Amino acid sequence: MRRLEGRAAVVTGAGRGIGRAIAEVYAREGARVLAVDRDGASAAQTAAAVGGVACTADITSRADMAAMADAAVAAFGGIDILTQNAGIYPSVALADMTDDDWNLVFDVNTRSALYTVQACLPHLRRSDGGRITITTSITGPRVGYPGLTHYAASKAALNGFIRSAALEVVGDGITVNGVEPGTVLTEGVRAQLAPGDLESVTAQIPMRRLAEPIDIAHAHLFLASSEASYITGQTIVVDGGQILPESPLYA
Repeated sequence: MRRLEGRAAVVTGAGRGIGRAIAEVYAREGARVLAVDRDGASAAQTAAAVGGVACTADITSRADMAAMADAAVAAFGGIDILTQNAGIYPSVALADMTDDDWNLVFDVNTRSALYTVQACLPHLRRSDGGRITITTSITGPRVGYPGLTHYAASKAALNGFIRSAALEVVGDGITVNGVEPGTVLTEGVRAQLAPGDLESVTAQIPMRRLAEPIDIAHAHLFLASSEASYITGQTIVVDGGQILPESPLYA
């Protein structure tokens, strides 16, 4: 039997990259998927590929997230899994960072988790074993990176959100967990890194490759499944050993 057979899942940032891979894996495992993205065309492409339903929505809008939850319930009759995956990582030097730079990253990466969880929570409470999974990062909780101070802070904040939210909803039979990816070979990373930079980053990873979106999707699948029913308030690092070396000499 497929691990998510008959479950209803909401996946944000599902139009591309990690989010699309999560939607594909969930559907393969039997879930009915609401593919959520600000880009309606991308959401529709993912939904068509997985036999799901598309939802065009802005995760920084409380009203949009309420409409998203309503769309999932209208399509599937409820919500069993919420995967908050959408995020951004614009590079800005610390000395040049403006309020707008900081607020945009926190709105998209962190405040969105509040809105998506609040919108879906009443329905998750009616599920037989609700699951919330969130994509965080090794950047912030584990390591730092120049130009990503705001991003690192937003992802570290998400880890705190996961732990405290888990305690608040544990009595409802809901688990809250996160996945901390290392460097993932998405369209965005390909666009940001020059070929030489890509080779340099890869050389620092003990497994000698960047993560593929499917690697992150499989971790979400585990946390969304019944196999993880006794795990909550935790995060899984999926980085090919990226954070392990004390020095590049040992990578």
